[in-house]
Amino acid sequence: MPVAQLTILGVGLLGGSVGLAAKARGVALRVRGVGRDERNLARAVSSGAIDSFSTDVTEAVADADIVVICTPVDRIADDVLAVAKAAPPHCLITDVGSTKGNILAALAGKLSATGPTFVPAHPLAGSEKRGSANASADLFRDRLVITTPTADTDGEATAAVEYFWRQLGARVLRMTPEDHDHALAFTSHLPHAVASALAAVTPTGWLNLTAGGFRDSTRIAAGDPDLWAAIFEANGPAVLGAVDRFLLRIQDFRRIVAAGDHAGLIHWLAEGKRVRDALGS
Repeated sequence: MPVAQLTILGVGLLGGSVGLAAKARGVALRVRGVGRDERNLARAVSSGAIDSFSTDVTEAVADADIVVICTPVDRIADDVLAVAKAAPPHCLITDVGSTKGNILAALAGKLSATGPTFVPAHPLAGSEKRGSANASADLFRDRLVITTPTADTDGEATAAVEYFWRQLGARVLRMTPEDHDHALAFTSHLPHAVASALAAVTPTGWLNLTAGGFRDSTRIAAGDPDLWAAIFEANGPAVLGAVDRFLLRIQDFRRIVAAGDHAGLIHWLAEGKRVRDALGS
């Protein structure tokens, strides 16, 4: 049975895609958006991502069955608290944040056991592009969504939120918040930093000499700097650990090249190729 009302806080790329997927798959009878920019919300209505909107969180979640918070990671905890204060007790709250430890630490001891339940989630889907204009009903199809409930999270609520993400077309994997943040530092956060660094050290006068390799390697550097700064700050210790391992790897590369070690260079490159080949296309 579809839920009566799905409310989305932050109707951008991810929030708009949640709305489009929910409507296309019959997951919700009504989809309401909430945000600060009325023009953006009106465009989301025109594109079919949401049915209606409000700039008032209290109003937008008063009748919500599920609320998906798609705001930056440094705002999610405050948004969870605002939703939990205004939504009905049966409401389920989930999010799309790419860090989890900071959010759960900020919420510790602040949510009522008899109120709405928050089940953290992180869909591994997205783009360097922004806005509901770039949203897609298929964004989550066959993509992984990681849920990170704690020992205190209600089991039935966790199962219901995981079912919701599966209804949007996703696969679901459950992890601890700590394991999630450590892994994502390597698989998401470090790659963005490396892409940004590679783009920044390239003289703009040479951009006409770039080809597919440069474009593929730096594509994500076009992401929103404010959003990514918040992610790096929220997951600082894990990101620093990933950076340290990367620097050791680059220093090893420098040593091999400086020594003219052909066999060592082949081995260094083969190790990277082995891991990338294991990922597949």
